[in-house]
Amino acid sequence: MTIPACVHFCWIGKRLPWAYVFAVLSAAERGGMDEVVLHHTDELEDGPELRALRQASGVRLELTDPMARLAQAQTRLGVGEGLTALYARLTSPVMRADVLRAAILYLEGGIYLDLDTITVASLRPLLGVPQFVGSEFIVWPHAVRSSRSPLIWAKHLTLDVLRKAMRLLPGGWRAFRRVEEWYFPGVNNAVMGATPGAALFGAYLRAMLALPRERQTEPYALGPDLLQALISHYPAEELTIHPPPVFYPLAPEISEHWFRPSRAPRLEQVLPPDTRVVHWYASVRSKPYVARISPGYVREHRDSQLYSALVCSALHGLPGLA
Repeated sequence: MTIPACVHFCWIGKRLPWAYVFAVLSAAERGGMDEVVLHHTDELEDGPELRALRQASGVRLELTDPMARLAQAQTRLGVGEGLTALYARLTSPVMRADVLRAAILYLEGGIYLDLDTITVASLRPLLGVPQFVGSEFIVWPHAVRSSRSPLIWAKHLTLDVLRKAMRLLPGGWRAFRRVEEWYFPGVNNAVMGATPGAALFGAYLRAMLALPRERQTEPYALGPDLLQALISHYPAEELTIHPPPVFYPLAPEISEHWFRPSRAPRLEQVLPPDTRVVHWYASVRSKPYVARISPGYVREHRDSQLYSALVCSALHGLPGLA
């Protein structure tokens, strides 16, 4: 069985910014899939953003009842009312989305993408495996954060300072490329794929429930930390782990360079040949830019900013402002 040719996005909230609309539109235009579905848990506010999505070919907007979806998943897994109770207890939309995305992949299969992504190449070559995740270069995996070794902390503090310097240095992403192998290749749940009922995602949902209640609400606990703890149980023929260039060509923090001023940005220098999705990390340094992004913004900055050049290259016809 191969992964269904469907892309899933999840959104919790009423207003969908243009930056996230571009994620859906780029997946529809460049992903080469049969369908792109935006699962939204609230009625979306009307406006040019929503109209652009409704007019896009291959995009389906689905008003999703998260409790109903989680009830389906927990029935199939035989875990009582654990998932719906967990979702109700969580207050962070990010943590709720961690649970909902895993349930949708487990029930339907397909490829899940975070909304802070731009799809740049066909996703179909990713479909021929039972399940996949991607890795990124990080400083602070959970094993390091929970370590009591002074040597381990000294090493990672040094790596953190080095990364901060390269985040601020003009063109620092080039310098980071020379040292990125010093960093830990941790998995991230921003881009994942699976067949319906895939073993990893059933185990992932069960593991969420097995976490101590106080741990469930910690940052990253239901996302990358938990996923990282599970992947060692799956051999390579059952789980494909794509290297950082495929989905995360610029690492966390370093990803701020997508938005820094750049003279004549050249995407071919930033994007490795095997990149299919660019995850630009709205949750890290790029979050303040989200409110500014619009079709007009990317047109104005496409010759002076990597992110705007990326959007313009992925979308041949930018939606209008009217």
